[in-house]
Amino acid sequence: MTTTTSKDTAKASVDEAEVARFAANAHLWWDPSGPYAPLHALTPVRVTFVRDETTRHFSRDPLVLRCLDGLTLLDVGCGGGILAEPLSRLGAKVTAIDPAEKNVAAARAHAGEAGLAIDYRAETAEALLAAGESFDVVVASEVIEHVTDPGAFVKTLAGLTKPGGIVMLSTLNRTLKSFGLAIIGAEYILRWLPRGTHDWEKFVTPDEMAHYARGAGLVPGNRRGMIYNPLKREWNLGADTDVNYWFAADKSEG
Repeated sequence: MTTTTSKDTAKASVDEAEVARFAANAHLWWDPSGPYAPLHALTPVRVTFVRDETTRHFSRDPLVLRCLDGLTLLDVGCGGGILAEPLSRLGAKVTAIDPAEKNVAAARAHAGEAGLAIDYRAETAEALLAAGESFDVVVASEVIEHVTDPGAFVKTLAGLTKPGGIVMLSTLNRTLKSFGLAIIGAEYILRWLPRGTHDWEKFVTPDEMAHYARGAGLVPGNRRGMIYNPLKREWNLGADTDVNYWFAADKSEG
């Protein structure tokens, strides 16, 4: 008979092999030409989506400099803080968590140099939920494709969201196009990412994401693709969700 301890529950969605792989490069999170260069390139459109969806949801002006002022925001799987920092600059009170101690140390050091008050913790989403914490906005960017149970993970994110709040996830769609571009192209041909960064079978389709959201008591909302323009060498938001995409879901007041 197998028993489940509270420690096991706190790490329910964590894939230890994935955590170790990202932690091994923790010192390179803020190297713009290092292994996380693709995330640096993606960050402007990631911030745009989070900003626009959050201000829409809370009826705010996205063009105001600190448009997220006063909102509590949780960044799950924050890595070195590449996304947490610009969201903090938009005024959000950011808590950012990652199960890898080395990632959090790198993130905390960089934020300290930048003078940003971000609450970084070497913790799991499940542990925060067990502690009864909740936030206006919960973001998990490029995380769900690395967890052991995506459905349970989305339920945890929903539990961490205050009634009337919003959840946003970005990930990769499981299509032939994503296999060709995100794995063969990005990992083997262009060498944008280390080989083995992604497992195509763990990619999540938008319909699966909507299913997970409904199962967690959330109301599926906007979907937007993140599309790379090789001529301009930049990312933009658009309707094509075949490869990288964002998914938003609202949590009802009731």
